[in-house]
Amino acid sequence: MTPPRVIVTRPEREAARWVALLAQRGLPAEALPLIRIEALPVSPALQQAWRDIDRYAALMFVSGNAVEAFFASNQASAHTGRAQAAIDLIANEGPRYMAPGPGTVAALREAGISDSRIDAPALDAGQFDSEALWAVVAGRPWQGRRVLIVRGQGAGAEMAGASNGRDWLARQLAAAGALPEFLAVYQRSAPLFTSQQRKTMADAAADGSVWLFSSSEAAGHLPAQDWSQARAVATHPRIAVAVRAVGWGVVAESRPAVDDIVASIESMQP
Repeated sequence: MTPPRVIVTRPEREAARWVALLAQRGLPAEALPLIRIEALPVSPALQQAWRDIDRYAALMFVSGNAVEAFFASNQASAHTGRAQAAIDLIANEGPRYMAPGPGTVAALREAGISDSRIDAPALDAGQFDSEALWAVVAGRPWQGRRVLIVRGQGAGAEMAGASNGRDWLARQLAAAGALPEFLAVYQRSAPLFTSQQRKTMADAAADGSVWLFSSSEAAGHLPAQDWSQARAVATHPRIAVAVRAVGWGVVAESRPAVDDIVASIESMQP
């Protein structure tokens, strides 16, 4: 039985990794990023965050893109005079680093953060999201402690699911006595599709391809067309709701771990 083609809708950097992972499992996959990621210019708020790095109890990163933009900015902001000191602090005695899932954990490791300083849901958690992260850290002494939530920002109705998740986490932190702050370090926007990408979308809407969605925002960037024959796997219930709202015919829900996603895709073969 020939496996279905998988359309990976994650941003470009993440999509390439997932195409490779799925190919290793024998699934033909193609990257079709539905979200464009661009680092924001280094802002005074970002420079201040680096100066205050030792005053935070924790930094929470909403994604691997947030990690990459935040740490790259430290190199661009070396004129603060504390760039290397901040890196040394992170590696040794600095704040905790919180991640909602394994992709963000991997990015933190690449940035030089040791596992002993990272808080994240276990790999066998039911979901990788803010709720699962809060279950890990809720018992910490948060009273009066500053927490920086490092995020992206988008145009228009920005990534509703992720936004709801991080806002929910901020409310939990505040209720526990913490002092949450937000810092945007990258921009999320709709991509400019090439003619080939538009053809791929039109074909994949009805040829049995399985689309992989890991963001509610991505579904909102799809062009208006008939999706009633299309099939998708969504990695969170909120994302599944967004994909169905666009008019998708078949939407399966899956944990965002590669084994679970592969099993969901294979279960959709005719």
